[in-house]
Amino acid sequence: MEKHITLPLTEELAKSLHAGDTVYLTGTIYTSRDAGHKRMCEALARGEELPFDPMNATIYYVGPTPAKPGQVIGSAGPTTSGRMDAYAPTMMSVGARGMIGKGARLPEVIEAMKKYTGVYFGAIGGAGALLAKCIKKAELIAYEDLGAEALRKLYVEELPVFVIVDSEGNNLYETGRATYLENKK
Repeated sequence: MEKHITLPLTEELAKSLHAGDTVYLTGTIYTSRDAGHKRMCEALARGEELPFDPMNATIYYVGPTPAKPGQVIGSAGPTTSGRMDAYAPTMMSVGARGMIGKGARLPEVIEAMKKYTGVYFGAIGGAGALLAKCIKKAELIAYEDLGAEALRKLYVEELPVFVIVDSEGNNLYETGRATYLENKK
């Protein structure tokens, strides 16, 4: 099913999404990769606040290239999500609900998604230049020393993603494969 949603990703909105849905996101998302996630989880362990309010936040696993003149941001394709698996349950425990990346997730992450009503969206790897066209504003908010991995606040319009794992733990990578094999018979 195709859905157009406006962020933030509330619990109610997350529950309305199902593995396999095509979704167009509009609103604020945040960027972070493994180095940024590590710093945020260390800050939480010290009792410190995060550089953004994680409640109902969607985090895009991306390290964009520098913007060329006249651009908001450079190429912005997804990073392999497994690199954030060690940190994702902690981020969800403080309210982050959406994750955008590519590739499979560990069972622990899927269990955390079920516990905290999270959604894992897949973006198309190799389409970073096209995805960047959906980014209308970009603001550096923390960890500038990390370069491309610094935390950014983005405003996106109609960013195309797919629900890979929904809040009930349904996984498109598993159901899609099963459907393919069944149809092949």
